[in-house]
Amino acid sequence: MEKKKSDKMLGFRFLRCILKPLFIAYYNPKIMGKENIPKDGPILICANHIHLMDQCMPLISTKRVVKYMAKKEYFDDKKVSWFFKIAGCIPVNRQAKDDVATNAALNFLNSGGAIGIFPEGTRNKTKKIIQDFKFGAVSMAQKTGAKIVPCGIYGNYKFRSKNLAMVIGKPFVVNKNDDLSVVNDNFQKEIIRLINEAKKLSEKK
Repeated sequence: MEKKKSDKMLGFRFLRCILKPLFIAYYNPKIMGKENIPKDGPILICANHIHLMDQCMPLISTKRVVKYMAKKEYFDDKKVSWFFKIAGCIPVNRQAKDDVATNAALNFLNSGGAIGIFPEGTRNKTKKIIQDFKFGAVSMAQKTGAKIVPCGIYGNYKFRSKNLAMVIGKPFVVNKNDDLSVVNDNFQKEIIRLINEAKKLSEKK
């Protein structure tokens, strides 16, 4: 079991080592706040979701192994399944309550790991700046004591993009007695603030 776990992390690090310079060269992203990602301890990296490549933005911003929770359909698609498997992503069935995926994420957090999750649950294809957040992220943070690292992504994923940017906010903790409805509402407002900051960053030359 430990060998398989080690192999997956090795695959993740190798993949990031290869793809990071290619991603930066191709998309030309601007990123601010990398120092806000804790170097150790359990964390949940959470961002708004506008594109399939969104997970790459936090991944190139830290040296930590980050396991993303991704819809299981990606694992069924032969064109992209290899990427999600090597990256160590956790497949999630969005059509039903997926206790297997949740427990896998909780176990990784309890071991001091880093989980990536999009609180909206799916890509935002609406005209709204953000969709209503699910409770998965704040619930897992409350259960494990993991810090939530909020991120705001703005712009287009185009070759040598002129406006692709991400701002990483200060991490925060969800306490055992906190009202998750209140926490989630404030969490969503913080992501919106970071998206607006990312927009300002994208306009800088």
